[in-house]
Amino acid sequence: MGQPPHARNADWWRSAVIYQVYVRSFADGDGDGVGDLAGVRARLPYLAELGVDALWFNPWYLSPMKDGGYDVADYRAVDPAFGTLAEAEKLIAEARELGIRTIVDVVPNHVSDQHVWFRAAFAAGPGSPERELFHFRPGRGAQGQLPPNDWPSQFVGSTGPVWTRLPDGDWYLHLFTPEQPDLNWAHPAVRREHEDILRFWFERGVAGVRIDSAALLAKDPDLPDLAGGRDPHPFVDRDELHDIYRSWRAVADEYDGVFVGEVWLPDPERFARYLRPDELHTAFNFSFLACPWDATRLRTSIDTTLAEHAPVGAPATWVLCNHDVTRTVTRYGREETGFDFATKAFGTPTDLALGTRRARAAALLSLALPGAVYVYQGEELGLPEADIPSDRTQDPMYFRSGGTAPGRDGCRVPLPWAAGEPYAGFGSREEPWLPQPAAWPSYAVDRQQNDPDSMLGLYREAIRLRPSFGDGPLTWLPAPEGVLSFTRAEGADGADGALCVVNLAAAPAELPAHTRLLLASGPLDHRGRLPQDTAAWLRV
Repeated sequence: MGQPPHARNADWWRSAVIYQVYVRSFADGDGDGVGDLAGVRARLPYLAELGVDALWFNPWYLSPMKDGGYDVADYRAVDPAFGTLAEAEKLIAEARELGIRTIVDVVPNHVSDQHVWFRAAFAAGPGSPERELFHFRPGRGAQGQLPPNDWPSQFVGSTGPVWTRLPDGDWYLHLFTPEQPDLNWAHPAVRREHEDILRFWFERGVAGVRIDSAALLAKDPDLPDLAGGRDPHPFVDRDELHDIYRSWRAVADEYDGVFVGEVWLPDPERFARYLRPDELHTAFNFSFLACPWDATRLRTSIDTTLAEHAPVGAPATWVLCNHDVTRTVTRYGREETGFDFATKAFGTPTDLALGTRRARAAALLSLALPGAVYVYQGEELGLPEADIPSDRTQDPMYFRSGGTAPGRDGCRVPLPWAAGEPYAGFGSREEPWLPQPAAWPSYAVDRQQNDPDSMLGLYREAIRLRPSFGDGPLTWLPAPEGVLSFTRAEGADGADGALCVVNLAAAPAELPAHTRLLLASGPLDHRGRLPQDTAAWLRV
């Protein structure tokens, strides 16, 4: 399938607004309590009215759902809970007719233990060719009773090992859960299979692919211990990864497809290598996502991000929240407004009014920055993090931590569409897979859609006005302490463009000279000044 004429902008991804769809929780089309592709298709007009350029879908493939679909059993089949492959093709085509592109998720580090390859490896026994597709090793110790190495789990807070022993004595590697065995990317069959998977979905009209855990695929063939530190790292950011992604880029270029990588790296130079012109197009910006609500630190994050991307000419990406992270209005209403998995805890108090005010300002900040912006479903409704009872918790992160880590279910609760309908209009005949808080109907789409002052109204108008900033580079303007002020017009004075001002200081801030107020995240004070935790877009 090719792109329709109105969608053939090869550089669309450089400045797109991309909406993340967590299918299980978006909308339920068949009433069984789980979101599905039919539900998404029915809500495409909503997404078109929101004004987004593309949809990124979390995995919709056949899966036992031991980790929310990130344990893939078959990339060429859609899980029956979500629909069928034919329905996915219809969704891709219908979205495209509305001018909305589709990005799918791939999880190349591992597969499900129910994948045909792993089932064959399990049955074949030690030393078999089938086991060469994974990382099987004998154990250490006199009886092979100890794991082959000391690598830590990549589930934050997990106390579990990354090796599981089979009855025949072999151990297999899984950086995440035992149901997610790691693939051996040194094996040519693994590389061929994933290139075929990319072609399979590009042929069905997807515009891009998001790569989960993109820096973890390659492993030191000796699988050495990590204790005491090791350089290069035995399983993070290894140099051989870049040859893999150069091969992938060649496939994507056949279809004008794009890649966005999930790359968590502290070294800016190492990070930028993934964005060279013959590798990935973009990568997620976790520095901005995790940054506290502090003017100095936000400016540093923005400057650092733009500097990281500049040497390779790649656009930055900006995101406030995703399916793994505490909801923005909740996080910004806490004493500690940054995000860190290691410090996430039960019972953390939050001021939702404060958090909502800051989240509205942050929405205007992120949408004014140069590059692409990702909006996680429900952020445009101002949804808070939900408290999930322990007996309804689904996330393996919670169980792998022994119940000490809250996990990620709180940001994955099914969306509210209609306040007066059962389960806030999610579409279910029975209770959804995760329970909705009692206050959920107050955030429903039908409560917000005709209110220009609602969070939904703000997002719609901001996305509509976003082109006002043009394509120029970011230029910081003089501003009082605690205030961020910048333009993206070609001229340093912001002539013939738009200007963004965000006040994080305690005192109201005077607005710079302007000809028109385009949009504000909250009302100005009686003297026309910008109150604390408020943002404004100005025509200059």
